[in-house]
Amino acid sequence: MEKLSSAELRALFLAYFKDKDHTVVSSSSLVPADDPTLLFTNAGMVQFKETFLGREKRSYVRAASTQRCVRAGGKHNDLDNVGYTARHHTFFEMLGNFSFGDYFKQDAIRFAWEFLTKELGLPEERLWVTVFEDDDETAKIWLEEIRIDPERFSKIGAKDNFWSMGDTGPCGPCTEIFYDHGEEISGGPPGAPDEDGDRYVEIWNLVFMQYNRDQDGKLTPLPEPSVDTGMGLERLAAIVQGVHNNYNTDLFTNLIQFAADLAHTKDLGHNSLRVIADHIRACAFLIADGVLPSNEGRGYVLRRIVRRAVRHGYRLGIREIFFYQLVNPLCKIMGATFPELPNSQKSVERVLRKEEERFAETLEQGMKILETSIADLTDNKIPGETVFLLYDTYGFPVDLTADFAREHDLDIDLEGFNRKMEAQRDRARAASQFDANYDTVIDLDVKTDFVGYDLLEDDAKIVGIVREGKIVEQLEEDQEAALVLETTPFYAESGGQVGDSGVITSGGTIFEVTDTQKQSGGLYFHKGHLKTGQLTIQEDCHASVSQENRQAIALNHSATHLLHAALREILGDHVTQKGSLVNAERLRFDFSHFEPISESQLLAIEVLVNDHIRQNNPVTAEVMSKDEATATGAMALFGEKYGENVRVLRIGKFSTELCGGTHTDRAGDIGLLKITSETGVASGVRRIEAVTGKMAVNWVEQTDQLIKEIAESVKANRETVENKIQQILEKNRQLDKEVVRLKAKLASSTGSDISAGAVDVEGIKVLAIKLEEGDAKSLRDMVDQLKNKLGSAAIVLALVNEGKVSLVAGVSKDWIDRIKAGELVNFVAKQVGGKGGGRPDMAQAGGTNPDGLGAALDKVPVWIKQQLAKNHS
Repeated sequence: MEKLSSAELRALFLAYFKDKDHTVVSSSSLVPADDPTLLFTNAGMVQFKETFLGREKRSYVRAASTQRCVRAGGKHNDLDNVGYTARHHTFFEMLGNFSFGDYFKQDAIRFAWEFLTKELGLPEERLWVTVFEDDDETAKIWLEEIRIDPERFSKIGAKDNFWSMGDTGPCGPCTEIFYDHGEEISGGPPGAPDEDGDRYVEIWNLVFMQYNRDQDGKLTPLPEPSVDTGMGLERLAAIVQGVHNNYNTDLFTNLIQFAADLAHTKDLGHNSLRVIADHIRACAFLIADGVLPSNEGRGYVLRRIVRRAVRHGYRLGIREIFFYQLVNPLCKIMGATFPELPNSQKSVERVLRKEEERFAETLEQGMKILETSIADLTDNKIPGETVFLLYDTYGFPVDLTADFAREHDLDIDLEGFNRKMEAQRDRARAASQFDANYDTVIDLDVKTDFVGYDLLEDDAKIVGIVREGKIVEQLEEDQEAALVLETTPFYAESGGQVGDSGVITSGGTIFEVTDTQKQSGGLYFHKGHLKTGQLTIQEDCHASVSQENRQAIALNHSATHLLHAALREILGDHVTQKGSLVNAERLRFDFSHFEPISESQLLAIEVLVNDHIRQNNPVTAEVMSKDEATATGAMALFGEKYGENVRVLRIGKFSTELCGGTHTDRAGDIGLLKITSETGVASGVRRIEAVTGKMAVNWVEQTDQLIKEIAESVKANRETVENKIQQILEKNRQLDKEVVRLKAKLASSTGSDISAGAVDVEGIKVLAIKLEEGDAKSLRDMVDQLKNKLGSAAIVLALVNEGKVSLVAGVSKDWIDRIKAGELVNFVAKQVGGKGGGRPDMAQAGGTNPDGLGAALDKVPVWIKQQLAKNHS
């Protein structure tokens, strides 16, 4: 068996299947597009799900890929095992070959066996095979055609060897291939009582989709059985490179060495180094695919992984910001295979550094709390109160505290934590919204043909009426429903662009369309209500899009493309789209950037967009392959799913993006873009809102009217209003200074008057008095002046304003070792329903019970005397 690098192994796999007439398909994003069932892409088949379901056709029937995957949230979560086992990862690569109604069990098994034993030279006596216990067909292929040794073959139940996409839908038996690392390692073969040991490691799973399971559990053979396989590159690399632990392969050794150098340790087997090496892969690729740290969904999982890595760095003794530094060595290892990583390296480093800096502020305090907590334990469980405090105050995810506990052979009190959390319990499951059943869709054997790029109205046929989640034959007047048309000019919501509105008519029957949505599989749902008449399935109709609405949407959509290009030119290439909303009234554009945009930059962006609007370049669209589109430099939009062929939208030479939306014919149609706001919406994500066309003109007119009204109110005109306002502001500043000066003068004179009321208490002048006017600042100033005038003194000044008591206390510095201003002010505050605090020489407080103020001030000399006696004793 020849030792191969991971890069050579990956290339050999793809070359082998390319030679077997498979189309090599690039890895899809870690963020599944148009799939609400998944938090992250967790298998190679995810990008082909629609193809397996028969809702999408591809130009090929055989495919092979190396898919980047993450299993760190939702139903598929290996996060807790990372660092403790030899083969669990948050991020991994899945090598896979797929057949869409082409070859089936016999060829799939033959390809797998030939690749492992002939191409890689793995010894047959080291391989163990399992099949589903009722799948005699597969068993016969292995035993009679491949001639696997029956001693290395076993039949397993449905739990491990029957795969399904969900509770209903495509499913089928699978066969798995295991590698035997040798009898010196503990563990039994698959199906044995001790199968959980590390001796036998699953390396390849071949899934045979041959049935469709209905809601009653009945299995019906599929007309076109398919094949879906998956093999972990990391596990295969360990075998080929002659090591038992994935972390000893070339995929990890350089990362571990780099982290060890940062930690100044030579213990390369330390499990914290493995955690860091694993987590940098997941974090870097998630950020490169558009995920940013946040407090919900995918962003929260990313934040958990980052913080877990940083905590393990702390465990190794690293106290400076370090995690982002591993992005560069990672790019050297994986950048050639996944160029999107080095292309976004600076952005990834910036996000990681910012997130680590944010956590570092509380990490040390949190670790001290943990260490103190375990020192004081009376049993082996960290209290729920401590777990909640770390989570709520210091940003420690619960699994991070559990990870710490595990290292110290402790448990955590989850029940106590959950009681503290109440309605916020289990924040790590905030992404449970992704667990919806994938097959909760309307199943119609039809695909809507969209003709709306060229037409705003067209004749059509109603092929489906959906009411309250069910297909009905007829729709009555005033009922709400969704119509499915065979052909439609209505654009369905996608890429941030809202769905079209309009009307669908048939004779005198009118159905008002308020929204258009697209279901996976290509069905367009025209949502609305039947205003008059009656509609039935298979009825001919006429579909008309609201022309005014569509045109306004098109202006805003084309403007987002110009805005995106302008942002990248003014701010830098790190800017990428993170979301958008395009409707008839406005546009909203979210993008990656790490600080507020200055007024001068906003102006430059707006000017650049409007320059290109005035250039009036044509807006053109062309359909081409994804590879051809990439070669043109076309940018893909975040969160969008693209098929084998894509639509490239160009506005002159300034903007080239992949986009399926509707647009203007020329840039000049936009008329004018006016930015109305710029804000932050998440860590590293900014948002611009803007208006175009008629709405932009309205905005300018309203602003112009506002300026006129302001000019009139200050007795100026448009040309002089700015100077006039500056004069008023300057005059106000001068008046404010005069007010401060007069207040200080008043306080000085008042202080001289009231100082006579001070009494001597064992050598210190004590003054406690209520003033009739003033504010908090004047009280503080007066206390300072009285201390200077009286010398050794303890002073309390009070004001009552609108039923609220304000208190300021001061103690001269020669007495603060015996009397504290904070204690003094609180003595009075407690008697008027309040509390306060401050420095030993100056403190302030408030209260809500002015009726008790007089008596409280009278008691101050007595309290001072008691304090002096207490401290003296």
